[in-house]
Amino acid sequence: MSLLWVAATALIGLASGFPSPKSLQSDLTILINNDLQGSNSPYSTSGVIVLGRRSYDDAVAGCQALGEQLWSPELNTASIQSNLDYLKYQGKTNGSATFWIAAQGNATRGISLSGAVSLASSTTLQLPALCSQTAPYSTRGSQDTSSQWRVTIDANNQTLTGFRDRLSFRFLGIRYAPRPKRFTYSTLFKGSGESSSALSYGSQCAQGSTGSEDCLFLNIWTPYLPSQSRGEGKGRLRPVGVWIHGGAFTGGTANDETFDGGNIVSRGDMVLVAINYRLATLGFLALKDGVTNGNFGLADQITALDWVRANIQRFGGDPERVTIFGQSAGAGSVRALMASPEAAGKFAGAILLSNLGGINYGTTYSKYYTIDEEVSVAAGAIVKAANCADAASQVDCLRELPTSAFGSLGTVARYLVVDGTYLTSQELPLTGEALSIHVMMGIAHDDGSPFITYPKTADQAAYLASQGFSVPPSALFPIPTPGSGNQTLDLYNSSSQLATDGIFRCVDQATVSKGVNSGRLGPVFYYEFDRTYQTTGWPGTDVCNPPKTASHPNGDPSLPYFRCHSGELYYVFGNLARQGLPVRDDGDLPFEQLVLDSFASFVRSYDPNPDKALLVARGYTHTLQQLAASGPWVPSTPGAMTLRALDWPRSSQGPFRELPQCSGLGLGLDYYG
Repeated sequence: MSLLWVAATALIGLASGFPSPKSLQSDLTILINNDLQGSNSPYSTSGVIVLGRRSYDDAVAGCQALGEQLWSPELNTASIQSNLDYLKYQGKTNGSATFWIAAQGNATRGISLSGAVSLASSTTLQLPALCSQTAPYSTRGSQDTSSQWRVTIDANNQTLTGFRDRLSFRFLGIRYAPRPKRFTYSTLFKGSGESSSALSYGSQCAQGSTGSEDCLFLNIWTPYLPSQSRGEGKGRLRPVGVWIHGGAFTGGTANDETFDGGNIVSRGDMVLVAINYRLATLGFLALKDGVTNGNFGLADQITALDWVRANIQRFGGDPERVTIFGQSAGAGSVRALMASPEAAGKFAGAILLSNLGGINYGTTYSKYYTIDEEVSVAAGAIVKAANCADAASQVDCLRELPTSAFGSLGTVARYLVVDGTYLTSQELPLTGEALSIHVMMGIAHDDGSPFITYPKTADQAAYLASQGFSVPPSALFPIPTPGSGNQTLDLYNSSSQLATDGIFRCVDQATVSKGVNSGRLGPVFYYEFDRTYQTTGWPGTDVCNPPKTASHPNGDPSLPYFRCHSGELYYVFGNLARQGLPVRDDGDLPFEQLVLDSFASFVRSYDPNPDKALLVARGYTHTLQQLAASGPWVPSTPGAMTLRALDWPRSSQGPFRELPQCSGLGLGLDYYG
């Protein structure tokens, strides 16, 4: 190819003015030594964009089309050796491969995978190329979508314009379903040849007094865009994580900066998709009319999976290697999708973070109402409050209400139901034919703490009754005797243990035990987080943060504190620095790296133990050292239930926890079945 030819094809493909893999006739890969410190990292300038094999003139033109130049040592960037090592590890090139870099004077040059720079003939050679990567970092609340960073992709019969930052290509607010008629099931959106912006988030789904019913959008982060003229790089497609947000089925959005995907896809070499789905009454109302059968939000998630399977290849993702994962109600969604006949075969892996399943509030996330039960618990009150109880068609009456009205009816329908199509059983069956799904799941050590209020009395019976709990066996959940110290804190501590066991720990351990021992589930990687970093603004409880000391003004994680619900999310997505949050001690950053590396490894290989050769190639020394010190993460297998305690300076492997307490609550390992 000549420079003139590339320029001509670029003009044809850039009617919008923005480059694409198609116009550049090349895969585009962003590589950077990402230690999760963002712009403060000593490796922050180590990024490059890799282009496919071409002549030197075409390499120059390709970089220029991206607003970049051929990389050169004279740019004074951080070392790119880890990027070269990773290219070698991936097996894309042999050890003697050479890449075009910038000329020095009139002498054209290449760089080998060992980092050696040498002269290379511009008249005879066709080499892959390394472009500079100067796009800025995005941060919480700040994303530079200026034209010089934009890139286009043809997907779903649309031309989608996204952008890149320092870490990834970002395509935001992509419609996966047209706005559905209220209380009907979503359908796949198909473009009609139009150009569409993917530069900003779509509306979040209606919740309370905010959001919209036109909200079925998803966001994609990817380090790799395949050439759309070369079979879309099938051998190079990355595994895909589909993130389902939590929020009690009443709130939340795929746009939440807590789980921005830039770091996990960059460091983890995967593609991330985060999806919106309808919430609360608009997403889950079921009526006893034979038509309005509920589970609309769950059906949205399946529609999004259909979109992913049909289109993710255009964004560098492998539709045959999809792992769904979610936290809290998102984990409840993952569990329901594992049970749903409509979702069968649409994903290969599942990660459930803090799935709820027991004691009052938590039960309905894992055990589903019949439609009659849902009408009794929620829908009946809703139609009455909306003055629709006596209407000829209750659902048509509800369709006449403004969206905002549903937040003020006093009752919310947030329940998954057995509708006969999307869910056909009261719970995830844990016996029977084996599921061909790889599973990883677990909780935070004190997951239930935010689900109880801090006591204003030391009277255990009165306090537990106010929280909806019965008084547990005193030997299993003892309260220190009077005079031991802070009695209300002691009571909260014991009750937090009760809430965590009852809502999270016992049910999830029982799920693993029953599913693995019956053969319904294969080996399951189970965990507990013994170190957390509480999300900003929720639950807003001091006990979820470690005490502040003179030596640790942001909190000392070595001191006692509650490892609360959602406290793992910044670690999983690697977003402490992106959120502008400080590291509290010398363990926060390496632990964040370890957690991201483990979760991304499961998405890549269905095993949270990263390949040691990969860790060496990418320079992930903290994770490499942790694995050497702690040994491999071992899954639960038939007759051998085991738990990974995730902590720093060392994780550990041990037995399931609180087994006597779970048995005392009637939630022992034989709870299911």
